[in-house]
Amino acid sequence: MALPKILYIDDAPSMRKLIQLVMEKTCDLTLAENGQEGLDALDQARFDLIISDINMPVMDGLTFLENARSRKDTQFTPILMMTTETSADMKAKGRALGATGWLVKPFDPQTLPQLIQKLL
Repeated sequence: MALPKILYIDDAPSMRKLIQLVMEKTCDLTLAENGQEGLDALDQARFDLIISDINMPVMDGLTFLENARSRKDTQFTPILMMTTETSADMKAKGRALGATGWLVKPFDPQTLPQLIQKLL
């Protein structure tokens, strides 16, 4: 059975490495350093799930989310925002733009694979 394809977008090398360690055996993982790289990745492949940070250079996660939701091929793809942002205002913006869920960093590496399974 094919592994689920997941796109993870985060400007922090340590977070990309952590996600890689946690997820590499259970999914086909593509990494991007900012929202623009994330959009470029969407042009190259289809993903079952997208996880994105919010605060990044070049293109932030909410702008990426808005762009991804405007595309026919990713209109209904689950998109999780993984961020240090916890304000109700920021979460409301994410929901309004079409975020499927919200994970606050630091997250529990043990529970992430289970959460992803639920979304898939």
